[in-house]
Amino acid sequence: MTRPDARTVTPVRPARPDREAAPGPGFSTRLTAPLLLGSLLNPLNTTMISTALVAIGHHFGIGAADTAWLISVLYLASAVAQPVLGRLADVLGPRRVFLAGLVVVIASGVVGTVAPGFGWLIVSRLLLGVGTSAAYPAAMAVLRDESARIGRATPRPVLARLSFAALGSAAVGPTLGGLLVMAVGWRGIFAVNVPVALVALGAALLWIPADPPRGRGADGRMPRLGLDPLGIGLFTTALTVLVFFLLDLAHPVWWLLAPFVLLAGALVRWQLRRPEPFIDLRMLAANAALSRTYLRHGVSYLLIYVVMYGYTQWLEEARGYSSGHTGLLMLPMSLAALVCSLLGARTKGIRGPLVLACVLLTAGSGLLFLLDQDTPVAVLLLAGACFGIPQGLIGTSNQAAVQAYAPPESIGSAAGLQRTAQYIGAITASSLIALAYGQSAGDHGLHLMAAVAAVLGVLLVVLTVTDRALRGRT
Repeated sequence: MTRPDARTVTPVRPARPDREAAPGPGFSTRLTAPLLLGSLLNPLNTTMISTALVAIGHHFGIGAADTAWLISVLYLASAVAQPVLGRLADVLGPRRVFLAGLVVVIASGVVGTVAPGFGWLIVSRLLLGVGTSAAYPAAMAVLRDESARIGRATPRPVLARLSFAALGSAAVGPTLGGLLVMAVGWRGIFAVNVPVALVALGAALLWIPADPPRGRGADGRMPRLGLDPLGIGLFTTALTVLVFFLLDLAHPVWWLLAPFVLLAGALVRWQLRRPEPFIDLRMLAANAALSRTYLRHGVSYLLIYVVMYGYTQWLEEARGYSSGHTGLLMLPMSLAALVCSLLGARTKGIRGPLVLACVLLTAGSGLLFLLDQDTPVAVLLLAGACFGIPQGLIGTSNQAAVQAYAPPESIGSAAGLQRTAQYIGAITASSLIALAYGQSAGDHGLHLMAAVAAVLGVLLVVLTVTDRALRGRT
């Protein structure tokens, strides 16, 4: 993860508290609308497909272990693309990167809609991961440039709406996905990205101003990209090898661990030698509070995505619900996540909301362990709600923790690494689902996932309660 080049950013005077109450001139609705629309595409697509996996598996005659790749490939692409595209936005201009990302999203939607085979869906999700990863870092860079232009910090309501767009779209994803599958079939999950991206593209062309000239250094030269291609390549290859190993834990290919260890070792050595590394390992080693935040964030989303993908598949295959009915059963989870994301954005504390979220994740995991073919619908709804409340609280609280603990000069890199931790948690969740279910989702697989999730939930509670850095942030 590269450090932002301070020479390319014009200092911005901090906004006075009485001026932060509402967005002022320079942060119009026209400017923020395409940024919000583009930024919701990645989180929406991470969860929307959860209620389409069974239908896709039936269409192509494959099981849960294979459809898990549709989850992992998007996160794999996003984990690498987010920091890279963020750096490109800093150097080449955020408007250019934002528009290019939307074009890739449109292409991914077309490929997925007409896909003749399962492999084409993998390609579509890969393109989708890359294209949607441009939106959030580019949006933050657009707001930074606007702040520099008018000499005023980005108002908090603007940042709050950007955060809510991501949390809210992820929360409603399962319900929206279920309704799309019921109305037009699973291809609607891919096709819906085309009109949304087209609207965002048109709005961006009209309302996002042209990129300002990039600043030059003291020597008069343009700033270097500093992308660390070798570091990116090592990280991508190591993570890909790990994903191949994790997605077939029922029949583990043990020899894959050897190249993974070698690649990880080479990555660490190279990052420590680079003046501008892809991942700043020195900063992470020196900042234990920030490292614990990443760990907590990744494990939390591992548990959340186990429900997003594993629980929805069980509802369809074991209980026999349609995709539409499954989406409706997940509605309490979506609504709870939306409400709690707003509450989490308003609260000043960090430790209290995180402890509550971790306790509810553990309790929800225990409740999943008790579900079977005869469980009443009211209990099924309660199980989903137990994971919706933490989803809303964790996103905003860990975001506040990153802002509190990250070095001010590296806040962009730190935010990108938080997203990477979330993606790795999601990849691990898809691996656990593939191991538990194999070719079909049943009670035994659900209970196995619930048991593992409950153990991780207890560890998460301990990690949060004992975190000394959080004790002063109740």
